[in-house]
Formats: sequence, structure tokens, C-alpha cells
Amino acid sequence: MISPLWQPSDDRIKATNMYRFMTRVNKQFNKNFTDYPELWEWSVENLEDFWSLAWDFLDIKTSVPYTKVIENKDKMPGAKFFVGSKLNFAENLLQFRNDKTALIFRGEDLVRRTLTYNQLYDQVAKTAASLKAMGITKGDRVVGFVPNMPESIIAMLAATSLGAIWSSCSPDFGIKGVLDRFGQTQPRVLFTADGYFFKGKPLDSIQRIAGIVKELPSIEKIVVIPYTSPKPDISSLANAVLFDDFKDPNATKIEFTQMDFDDPLYIMYSSGTTGLPKCMVQSGGGVLVHQKKELVLHTDLKEEDTIFYFTTCGWMMWNWLTCSLSVGATLVLFDGNPFHPGPDALWKMAQDEKVTVFGTSAGYIEALKNAGVRPKG
Repeated sequence: MISPLWQPSDDRIKATNMYRFMTRVNKQFNKNFTDYPELWEWSVENLEDFWSLAWDFLDIKTSVPYTKVIENKDKMPGAKFFVGSKLNFAENLLQFRNDKTALIFRGEDLVRRTLTYNQLYDQVAKTAASLKAMGITKGDRVVGFVPNMPESIIAMLAATSLGAIWSSCSPDFGIKGVLDRFGQTQPRVLFTADGYFFKGKPLDSIQRIAGIVKELPSIEKIVVIPYTSPKPDISSLANAVLFDDFKDPNATKIEFTQMDFDDPLYIMYSSGTTGLPKCMVQSGGGVLVHQKKELVLHTDLKEEDTIFYFTTCGWMMWNWLTCSLSVGATLVLFDGNPFHPGPDALWKMAQDEKVTVFGTSAGYIEALKNAGVRPKG
């Protein structure tokens, strides 16, 4: 039998969130579980007990508590979770108001930027106020054609704080790829950057943005984030404004719109390999509870952690990474080619930023293997 490459010590096991959760289960439900398989079996056989305890353990913030954990639990589809509860996704991600670093941004331009939790809240407040002033409200669609940068998270949180639905694409998508997705959602506001970096070169997005909005008459405002240029020329874009000029400088507080658990939060997309990409609507309550469960229990994420995931805003792992704000951890955002200037770029970044949770794709690992990169023994 092949022995495992690594096994945690007893002390490390007992310091995990999963062990703390198992201890709570044992105490509250008079169990004596000692390992994960026992706990897992109990969780799938006792759905109401598991999810009610998870809700409390994860400290989900609500304005109205739920009246029932699960309704019609034997129906798929048809089951409803946490019936009667009212909450706001963005409010749960912005619950930490302190000077701890929330976001670290690293891009190919070698500029390092940081935002504290207080600064993040302030930026979201100013952006949300401007969206509200133009009439953005519950159910409206706000989209991002954006690199993985702090402004992308700010825009998403500002939109969802108002009850709007967020959807995003990576800036390396072509015009058709963007229209195949956003063309189905009728967005009112488009957040975008003037360009992005790839292999050390700045690539302009303004021309593609013009082509995109030409086919999306529902867009009332284009908010352009300067990235490759400090003062990009946006004169070719109708109804466009630079991000700093869009934000309300006087706003300091966010009025979070309270939503039903099943109200929509995100529109995600299938790959589009069999026809147009299929829209997948995800609920605010469902995304919050499930992603926070994965982060806290399965990833063992804690407030003192620094978490990174190699992703773009066109992949669902961006949404997953963003939810780490609900734990109070520090997020590292990266935009660009992971092999620039060399194949060890992300690992050097992880070392510099003291990343404790490093997430990536199988494709990236395979690329490292093909490049002959090997971990040190």
C-alpha cells in the first residue's frame, strides 16, 4: 500500500475549523465523532441539523432570521433553504471594518496596490451611491469586462449591495464572446478597464468596448477603470466616465438592500462549446452559505490567512475567492500571464506576499510540468 505524502499532526488537526465544527456537532447532538467520514455521513443524513449548525458556525449575517431550514427537501429542483430569511451578500463580505489588509493586487506592470477593509468599504460606498443615483436597484444587471483587480471586486460589491445582479467576463474575451454572454442579460451598467497586460505588453480594450456597447443598447453607462494608462482617452465611448469621476466623493455609508435567500446574485455562464453559453443564475444566500462553508470547513480559511487563487473574472473561482472577504482574510489578486517574466512568477509572488492558501488550475500545474518546473524536496 502506498503511504501518504503528508499527514497532519494531531495538534494541527485539532486546530482546524473542521475539528471545531465536529466538536460542536458532538456537543449539540450528543455524538462522538472522531474522524471526517463519520461527520460527513451524519451531514448528508441529517440535512436540517447540519445546515442549521453550519449557518450559526459560519456566522451568516441577516436582518430577518429564517423560519425553516429546508422546505420540500426531497424535491430536486424544488427544495428551498433557510425560508423567510433576509440578508445581503455584500453586507456579509463587508462586515469587517478595520485597518487589516483586505486586498493585495499584483499585476504584470509590477505595481503593487493594497486596500484595507476600511478602505474597501469606503470605495464600495462611493460606487454604490453613484449606482443608486442613476436608478440601479434590485434585479438590475451590472456587468464587468475587467481584469482581476480591486476595482472589479468594488464594482461587484457596490452592485450587489443594492440588490443588483452581477456578471463578468475576462478582458481577453473577443467581442463575440462578450456579446454571447452579456447579450443575454441586458445590463444597464458596464464596468471595464481601458486595457490589460499580457507577457509584459499593454493591450488596449477601448476599441473592443466600443464594438461591444454598439450591440448592447441596454447599457446606459460605461465606467472605465484606468489600468494600462493613467488617463485613457474615452472620447470614442458614448456615456462613458472614468471610475474616479463616477464615484460619489461624499458617500460614506452603504444602505444594504435586504434580499430573500433565493434572490439572484450572479449570472455565470457555461463554456459555450455547444452553442451559446448557457446562463446560470446563482442566489445570494445559496452562494454565500455554500462558498463560506467550503472556505471555512474544507479550506480551513481563517482571518489571519492570506489566500490566492489563479483565476480571471470569467471563471467561477473569482467569485469563490472574493467570498473569502466574509472570513476577514487577506486576498491576493493577480492579473496577467503566470509565466511572465518566468515560470516561477506566481511562486515568487506567493513567497513575497506570504500566501498561506494557494489555489490554481490543473492546466497551470500541467504547464509547469511541461516547462520542467519541479518543487524543491
